[in-house]
Amino acid sequence: MTVEDHEKEAGGRDDLGLMARRWMRWVWEWTRALVLALIVLVAVRAFLVDAFKIPSASMEGTLLVGDFLFVNRLAYGAELPGGGASIPAMVEPERWDVVVFRPPHDPDRSYVKRLVGLPGDTLSMRNKVLFINGEPQEEQYTQHRDRRGDAAHPRMLWQRRHLADGRSRRSYRPTRDNWGPLLVPQDQYFMLGDNRDNSEDSRYWGFVPRDSFTGRPWRVYFSVIHPGMGPGPWFRQVRWDRIGGRIE
Repeated sequence: MTVEDHEKEAGGRDDLGLMARRWMRWVWEWTRALVLALIVLVAVRAFLVDAFKIPSASMEGTLLVGDFLFVNRLAYGAELPGGGASIPAMVEPERWDVVVFRPPHDPDRSYVKRLVGLPGDTLSMRNKVLFINGEPQEEQYTQHRDRRGDAAHPRMLWQRRHLADGRSRRSYRPTRDNWGPLLVPQDQYFMLGDNRDNSEDSRYWGFVPRDSFTGRPWRVYFSVIHPGMGPGPWFRQVRWDRIGGRIE
């Protein structure tokens, strides 16, 4: 082998080494970028914005089965990982807000309902009409589809402990469409679904503590007809007109 051949072989090894170093640098840069993006995504999900899918028809009229929502986690304050500390709320809950929360009977799940009762309010319902502090409410967003008549449920008997009038607890028989008056305790809230005849809400499992609020839905970022509810290819199942819609 000549000196020229040795030089060519050494030059080839140098080129391979340079390519390897460039490859490793490229892999490192992309790995670092992906890790950083993952950290940002986790932080955003933990503190700023969460995603929520509507699984039931309890808010129908406002939210549909198959809606995917962006939820503002900072609206009512966010709990920091590790427990103890939390981020202060941007706003305080107001009547008619649509809220994501952990219900008292199932704190490991998240529900979304409309806030209708604030601490200190007196609430009742007469023939499907909601009364707040004695005044009937015109709720434009509600739906009433059940024409079969009123319905009673034993889970509603919790209301006996919170009656705002002097009637006997034993004689109190609440129903879906007729109940109250109930006094909302301090730091507690009363939630109802907009699809009023088909909603599992505060009428059945009680008041929601303030610290159970996890966010306020902001916009629909995707919406699809529930499987089995419509024929055709996937793109025909998308509710394009709902994407980007603000939740009110």
